[in-house]
Formats: sequence, structure tokens, C-alpha cells
Amino acid sequence: MSSQQPQARPAAALGTANLDFEARVDWTRLRDYRLSRARAALEASDLGALLVFDMNNIRYLTSTHIGEWARDKLCRFALLTRTGGPILWDFGSAAKAHRLHSPWLPPEDLRAGMTGMRGSVAPDAGLFADTASMLASILREHGVADLPLGMDLTELPMVFALQDEGIRVADGQQAMLEARRIKSPDELMLLSTAAAMVDGVYQTIAEQLKPGIRENDVVALASDMLYRMGSDDVECINAVSGERCNPHPHVFADRIIRPGDQAFFDIIHAYNGYRTCYYRTFSVGRASPSQRDAYAKAREWMDAAIALVKPGVTTDEIARAWPKAQEFGFDSEMEAFALQFGHGLGLALHERPIISRLNSLEHPEPIEAGMVFALETYCPADDGVSAARIEEEVVVTADGTKVITLYPADELVVTNAY
Repeated sequence: MSSQQPQARPAAALGTANLDFEARVDWTRLRDYRLSRARAALEASDLGALLVFDMNNIRYLTSTHIGEWARDKLCRFALLTRTGGPILWDFGSAAKAHRLHSPWLPPEDLRAGMTGMRGSVAPDAGLFADTASMLASILREHGVADLPLGMDLTELPMVFALQDEGIRVADGQQAMLEARRIKSPDELMLLSTAAAMVDGVYQTIAEQLKPGIRENDVVALASDMLYRMGSDDVECINAVSGERCNPHPHVFADRIIRPGDQAFFDIIHAYNGYRTCYYRTFSVGRASPSQRDAYAKAREWMDAAIALVKPGVTTDEIARAWPKAQEFGFDSEMEAFALQFGHGLGLALHERPIISRLNSLEHPEPIEAGMVFALETYCPADDGVSAARIEEEVVVTADGTKVITLYPADELVVTNAY
């Protein structure tokens, strides 16, 4: 009997637990899929092995996780060679814990290791040199020491120490991003469930968004609700209101919401590692004609982009559906970057494809079934302060798209109207 998920429902939103009476995420199948994709990408490259410090790549290869606190510390790493692995070196006692709780990896391949923690341990302590010597020995043992070693990100002393061992270091992030580009049915289910959690948060925000509440109050409300629902990382809640909407500052403050404000929010969180990027815009109490016009234009640009998405279309075609930077108040595409924007979603917030007028017109990529990405539009209002921001997450299917961000966005929502 096939264990595949029903293809008619490629992005079903389920609960936040597995049940014995419904087929939900198959964790073994998910782990096998991710590792097989990484191996295929490695085989298709000129690399002999991949050495990854990026937390998302470590999780993709090993299905291990030790918390968001480790994301920026470069204190754990994994190695996948053409002939073996993955081998994980984790932070102190985490390695021993993995041997108890991660039986899909051989105990001998779950090891303690650490290099420099972003320079906190100086290179002359020898940890980089010792790690490089150990890695070079493993690469020789696996017969790939003469091939380039692909790396995603690391500290410079690690690169220098590997070079001292005669190892050629190359860009390994491209191979990992290639592996992560097409999502499995299990990944689609996790992404859709993460989005469903945000659907509920927006309902709560709409009920609470009234004069007197502050941007940071909304951030606290959303963060609390997401963690209670089972999020494993609330990476960011953008809360932007009133005169702060234009230009978009990409950060919340303690501004007090006032009657007639336009306000937009971006909720970025992860469920079992799989992320959302999900904007919605509201007007508080009442909406002006200027605010409604800006929203209608942002929606028009969104709908034009979604209508184009299907296998075989290239990213430049989508980017051309959006206005040039100068048409909505910016001097260049670099200055307007990420306002009219598309980006892949998965274990990272930004995966492939990246869609914008900055990069896609000259370097287009094909859209393929199984991709998941977010599309974002932004339109300043002619009142000089308000702006509308909309974002939809889409799954690319064989014949088009399935939108998985379901909180209403066809028209501007006015909260607590009076």
C-alpha cells in the first residue's frame, strides 16, 4: 500500500499533533526525502562534500534542532560526503541527547564539537585547527579530499584552517538551496499548518486592533498566541502603523494606534521548522478614500502576480507584473527591494525562487510544481503617510497555484468600525 499523501490535497492544514486515526506528517518519509534531495544536489555538483553551519541546512540534513538561541552562534555543524554521512557535531551535551532521541542517525555520527562561537574563543586556542584536521581526515577516508568542500557560512578562521590542511573551499549554499527548492507533501503540510496558525492570530489581532493599543502590544499578543499554539520560533512580528507605514521601516515600535490609522503586520514564525511570511493590512475604526485606493492597487498587483504563477513561467514574467520603483516613490530597485517581492519558503524565510525587478529581469528562474513561495506587494497612499501591504503564500501545482494564507485580504479590513 502506498504511503504517499493524497495528491488532491497537497497543502492540507492539519492540527498541531499527529493522530492514530488520520495520516498526517510522516516524519520518517520527511527525513528520507530531505536527505535524498541533498545527496542528489551534491552528486549533481562538482563538490566532494558539504560542510554546513547554517541551522536550516543542518536541520535539513540531520533532522536535529536545539533551539533558536543557537542560530547566530556558528557553534554546530554537519558534514555530508558523496560516500557517507551525515555526521553532526553539536553543542556540548546536545550530542549525547541526540544519541537518545534521534535514532535515525548512528550514535557514532552524533558527536560533540565546537569551533569559535563567532570569535568568542580565539583562533589561537586551536579549536579551528583541530576541527580542520579532523575534517580533512574524514574527507580522505571517504575519498573526496581532492574535490572542493562546499560550505554555506562559517567564521573566516575555519576557512583558513581548512586551507592550511590543503582543502579547497567552495560555495556549498547553492547546492543546499537547490535541494530545498521543491517541497514534499509532508513539507507542504507543515507549511500550510504554520499558515493556518497565523490565520487565527490575525482574527485575534482584528478583534483587538483599536485606538490605544500599541504596536508592541500586538507583537506580544501574536507571539504569545503562536507559542501557545505550538510554534517553535516566532522570528519576527512586524507591526507598522500610521505615519510609520510610509516608507516601510521593517521594524515595530511602541507607537500608539489612533482612530483612522492604517496598520500592517508581518507574522514570521516556524512550525516544526517550516516558516511563514504573511502580511495583512487593516484600517482602524474607519478607512479614508486614500487608504482604500492604496489597498486596491496593492491587491491588483498581487492578483496579477498570482495569475501568472504556474510551471514553466519564469520569474522575470512575474516581476514585470509589478511597478518600477520610481512608479511608487523610490529612486531605484535596490531602494525598493522587498516591497514588490517574491521569495521561497521552507526551513528558511528566504529560499528559492527570489522574485523582484532587482534580480529577476536579467537572471530569471523557472517556476516548478512543488515550489512554495510568498508574494508581497506594497502601495503608498497619496495621503503621504499611509500604505497598504499584502502577502500571500502559494503552493505551485501542476496547473497553477493554491493559496495557503486564508485570512481575508480581497478588500481592506476595517477593525472595530464606528
